[in-house]
Amino acid sequence: MTQDHFVYQQATRVCGFGLLLQAAVGIFLLVFGRAVGDTSLLIASVYVLCGVLVWLSLVVVFHQHRLERIEALENEEVEAQRHGATSVFEGDREVTQAAAHRLRLMHQWLMPVSSLLVALMLGVFCWATLNWLVRLDDKAGNATTFLIGGHSGWQLAVCVAGGLATFIFSRFVAGMARQAAWQNLRGGAGAMVGISIVLSAIAVGIVFQVFRKPAVLEGVAFGIAICAGVIAAEIALNLILYLYRPRRSGETPRPAFDSKLLGLASAPDSIVRTINEAVNYQFGFDITSSWGYQLLLRSATRLVILGVAILLLMSTVVVVPPGDQAVRLRSGRIVGDVAEGSLILKWPWPFETIERHDIGQIRTLVLGAKPMKTSGVNLWPVEATGESERSPFIVLAADVPAMGAAVPGAAASEQGDTAKVSSQFALVDADIVLEYRVKKDGLLDFLSFTSDSRSRTSPLDMRERALRAMALREASQLFSTKSIDQVLSPSGDSLVRQLKDRVQAAFDRGQSGVEVVGVLIPVLRPPAGEAAGMFEELSIDVQNARKVVDEARRIENTTLSTLAGTPKGALEIVAEIRGFRALERELGPTAPAVLSKKASIERALVEAGAQSASVISAARAKRWDMLMRARSSASDVAGQAPAYHVAPTLYRERAIMNVLTRSLANARIKYVLAVDPARIDFDVQMEQPEPGLNLGDYLEKKDSK
Repeated sequence: MTQDHFVYQQATRVCGFGLLLQAAVGIFLLVFGRAVGDTSLLIASVYVLCGVLVWLSLVVVFHQHRLERIEALENEEVEAQRHGATSVFEGDREVTQAAAHRLRLMHQWLMPVSSLLVALMLGVFCWATLNWLVRLDDKAGNATTFLIGGHSGWQLAVCVAGGLATFIFSRFVAGMARQAAWQNLRGGAGAMVGISIVLSAIAVGIVFQVFRKPAVLEGVAFGIAICAGVIAAEIALNLILYLYRPRRSGETPRPAFDSKLLGLASAPDSIVRTINEAVNYQFGFDITSSWGYQLLLRSATRLVILGVAILLLMSTVVVVPPGDQAVRLRSGRIVGDVAEGSLILKWPWPFETIERHDIGQIRTLVLGAKPMKTSGVNLWPVEATGESERSPFIVLAADVPAMGAAVPGAAASEQGDTAKVSSQFALVDADIVLEYRVKKDGLLDFLSFTSDSRSRTSPLDMRERALRAMALREASQLFSTKSIDQVLSPSGDSLVRQLKDRVQAAFDRGQSGVEVVGVLIPVLRPPAGEAAGMFEELSIDVQNARKVVDEARRIENTTLSTLAGTPKGALEIVAEIRGFRALERELGPTAPAVLSKKASIERALVEAGAQSASVISAARAKRWDMLMRARSSASDVAGQAPAYHVAPTLYRERAIMNVLTRSLANARIKYVLAVDPARIDFDVQMEQPEPGLNLGDYLEKKDSK
């Protein structure tokens, strides 16, 4: 094809039309997406508008090509008119090639700069879109909402029409790009086929949205952002390779935004040619030209249609094995009854689908964030490491004091509130594993309970998350009614059994169609940190306190048994003594009732036969001894009364002498006072003991015998 200015003029018109088409599609998607409230269309509009710069660069370059061709024709006419004559301006020929010079500058600077801008726009679009989509399930308060329009029919029509129009135009531009003069149109064809791919993907997501599969449309949005990032990386790589690629004279440089990935989609026949060449290479001869291969190619469409028809017919028959239950779903709505161990006939996919569940399968649901790691022997202070994502359970303290009344007009300090809460509540870490299955007759309730959609940031679907929330609520309420001793050392009714019954009752109230098989608590311990070690210290202190109390009770029982025979009898006697003292204060110590009460208490103590009885018996014996001594002294005095009456003076002197005799018997120095010396005779005999053996005394004694 002759490369004259008309050729580049045609390319300029096509690029101008492509520029208007891409801008119109991008603006229409932006306005329509805002009108219907669809996030996927808004994301697609941004991607489409990023490609407008590609067509604008091609318009400028092809227009400059046309000017360069016009300038070249004018120079050729001037040369023809001169008929080979020389000119004084022969050395200044470059002045008459200004358009060619500007064209070289455009290929050298404009196209790389445009490619770099396109790569930056696509990269920023990819980063911003992914950052926005990641925050869909953000739990920190920065969550975003992925909007889905309510006009599915119009949205599907717009996407299909736009995708078809852009694909046809991209095929047209790709056909023009096969000519050497129009080869730079491949970049525009790639940008246009990218629009077709994006709109086709959104159309598929809208179809799935009709069947209540919104996650597909969100996945399409992720795919658009990732595709934009890949194309931006390819453009950047092409730009780097362009700097080191050797240039050949007369070669038109290929712009960096000419994506080979999108070029394959805009010219799929090149893929077929590549496959044919690969097949011929593998077999060693031109097998693609044989009649069998050609027949296969001609019948490929009919074979694909036949295969699709067979698959659709096969989707109308579903076998439900024994032990499974299934229901038919039509546009997300349950149709018909529950089938078990039978054959189901339904409409072909996607008009009707089958929801099948194994009702005998036991499912496991961990209620916590993640199971705690423990060794064979769980040492609380060693293994109780803090984990920020774990939430301990609140339980009552071991000894809950009475709630104090608030002081009117005075606000409690933060430390006071903390002390009050810590004195009434405690924390425990627990791993709770729930084992459940679908009830025999609860499949419809199980399917109607909630959806089974799954977010990207959670491994659980909505149904499992709802069940976990309900089970956690019951576990928290049960723990809040138990003390820490009852939780860590349960007695009586099992804590696991109580929790299972509460969770099953909650599931029944919510009509979840779930049967709780069992509840497991593999790990149950005080919270992480110093509390674990302090709890062990508390246990030791509690044991020591119990030891002290038991020792005091032992001493008490021993003392009571020693004093009153048995502890029970001692307590009864103490009660009688208290009653006696009250009666004594009321009636007086000489009242008959008081004396009778006192006598009964003494009889009880004596009958007990303990130490108190011994003390009472000894006291009685001492009393009788004192009484008898007093009676003897009284009788002696009474017997001396007649002698006194006969001779009082003589009786007194004799009594005095008796007293002096008893008193002076043991005294070494003796004084006699208040006695007339004339009336006293002293008979003193001085005796001196002889030390040693007195043989004379001994002989006298022998003789006397």
